[in-house]
Amino acid sequence: MAELDRLTALFRALGADGDDAADWAESEAEEGLPQLARYRFLRTVWQDVDAWTAEAPRWVAAYRSDGVAAGAVDRALAAGLTPEDLGDLAREVAREAVFGVLYALADPADGSLPTEVEDQLPRWRLAELDPEGHPTGRHLDALHEDFAGLEPKGIVP
Repeated sequence: MAELDRLTALFRALGADGDDAADWAESEAEEGLPQLARYRFLRTVWQDVDAWTAEAPRWVAAYRSDGVAAGAVDRALAAGLTPEDLGDLAREVAREAVFGVLYALADPADGSLPTEVEDQLPRWRLAELDPEGHPTGRHLDALHEDFAGLEPKGIVP
C-alpha cells in the first residue's frame, strides 16, 4: 500500500487528477507497466505543444524578425490573423507532428519499403531509466495511444 500511495502522490505532483492519479498508479503497481515514466514523458510533450499557443506573441515576433517563416508570418498578420490565431494553428500542427513521431516510435514500418528491405532495418525503443539513470528494463511502448487522452484541458504555462 505504501508504494501505491507513493506513486499516486507522484502522479498528482505531475498534475494528474485524483482518480486518474490513482488509476495510473494502480496500473504501474499491479501490472508492472512504466506508467509514471509514460505520464511524465507525455506531460512534457504536451507542455511543448501548448507552448505554441501560450508563447505565440513571443515566437510570432521572433519569426517576423528572422527565419524562413518571416514572410509567411508577415502575410498571415497582414491578412488579419492575430498572433493568437497563429498560435492556435501552430499548436495543432505541433500536435499532429508529435502524434506522428509517437506513432513512428511504436511502429517504424510505414509501408513505403518492400518487406525484404524492412525486415533488415533497425527498430527503436524508448526505455525507462531509474532516478540514478540506470535502465529498468521497461519500455514506453505505444505512447501515441495515451497522447490524446492526456491533452491538457487548458494552456499549461
